[in-house]
Amino acid sequence: MNFIKNKLMAFRDIFKDSNDLNEKNIVGFSSFAVMVIFAAADIITGALGKELLITDTIFNSFVIITLGSFGIDGITKIFTKKTEE
Repeated sequence: MNFIKNKLMAFRDIFKDSNDLNEKNIVGFSSFAVMVIFAAADIITGALGKELLITDTIFNSFVIITLGSFGIDGITKIFTKKTEE
């Protein structure tokens, strides 16, 4: 029971203002994982001779979310000045 409680608390820590995790990377990776699952399901159903009907709008929205979150994070890293400690 404590293991589940600790994991839920760790999940809540993601959304705090003071954390070490980058939320844009989490969203981008999650979106990319969904795209990979779609691609694997499409390949598997194609091998079985069936067509997997995925709306282009849904797939394109995951592509935009992935590119947007990784792109914003990349630009932020490029154009922000690092403060030396």
